[in-house]
Amino acid sequence: QVQLVESGGGLVQAGGSLRLSCSCAASGRTFSYYTMGWFRQAPGKEREFIAAISRSGGITDYVDSVKGRFTISRDIAKNTVYLQMTSLKPEDTAVYYCAADQQTPWAARRIGNEYDYWGQGTQVTVSS
Repeated sequence: QVQLVESGGGLVQAGGSLRLSCSCAASGRTFSYYTMGWFRQAPGKEREFIAAISRSGGITDYVDSVKGRFTISRDIAKNTVYLQMTSLKPEDTAVYYCAADQQTPWAARRIGNEYDYWGQGTQVTVSS
């Protein structure tokens, strides 16, 4: 079993920054076994892939709308994945979720249904 707990969301003005954290507690497997992803869902919209990081942390991927503004990283010693968000825009407003999966091949990193474990989400609100 894997438990994911996000934190760091909040209200920020456009142009501001936030850092989201996702703490991972996994029984039977170490944190480095899991591909980690960040997704978001705005009201009335479908869940959207934001970023993913490989098991080693050496490979990352971003949706075009956040490239250059968001950075995903992982600290294996702390069992935590981060999403540093800068130059935030009102359209970034959503509930942000982290997800983990051991089986997902890197080619499927953008597919939410491939991830087995999800956090409860953290709200990010960007005011204009």
